Amino acid sequence: MLRWILALVLLSLPVAAAQEQVVLGLSQDRVAITADFDGSEILIFGAVKREAPIPDGPPLEVIVAVAGPSEPVMVRRKEKKFGIWVNTDSVLVDSAPSFYAVATSAPFNEIISDTEDLRYRISIKRAIRSVGAAMHIRQAQDFAEAVVRIREDEGLYSIRENTVAVDEQTLFRTSIDMPADLTEGDYLTRIFLMRGGQVISEFETTIDVRKVGLERFLYNMSRQQPVWYGLMSLVIAIAAGWGASTAFRLLRES
Repeated sequence: MLRWILALVLLSLPVAAAQEQVVLGLSQDRVAITADFDGSEILIFGAVKREAPIPDGPPLEVIVAVAGPSEPVMVRRKEKKFGIWVNTDSVLVDSAPSFYAVATSAPFNEIISDTEDLRYRISIKRAIRSVGAAMHIRQAQDFAEAVVRIREDEGLYSIRENTVAVDEQTLFRTSIDMPADLTEGDYLTRIFLMRGGQVISEFETTIDVRKVGLERFLYNMSRQQPVWYGLMSLVIAIAAGWGASTAFRLLRES
């Protein structure tokens, strides 16, 4: 009898998990960084696909998280010694996204449990992975917190509560402002459907962010042909200096 009960429970799990699923749309899935690029706004919208009527109980909530390419970050602590500021301790934060924005339909801590946040690594502090620091370094957690604080001040990290509109527990929409100083790469976009603090469905897609035109040419040249890039920069600097000097001389003579 117990074996039959377990079999029925296991068979019912996929059905329950599939009751509500995300059908997503993006205003654009590619961001082109040009010479005059000053940022972009991505409209994220979608609907909830159901195989049954809307369940009773807690209302549907939505979380949208957009993360830029992750990379290691070296963080150094400065202390004042003998009247000057010097670097003392340093910690390599193993992985930190270059951009991270979280939009929610309600206050973050009210719609997701700490266990689910730990499991899916949604909040900013959980999106950063720090393997550890040397034993002699005190307050090692401060280094990861410093990354968050600095990038929040730069507008690269943010939690935007109450910015996802949910209509009739079926349609949702939000917009994510992306700053001008974006890092190239694939920006992972995750959408979570929440009920009672638990994730009931997750959907993932990517937004491609690339340099194009002159920006792309200069970037590739600086990486693939650094000698020619340096010579070209030197020639441009000399030409600009000579041109400015000639212009000022002509102005004085006139």
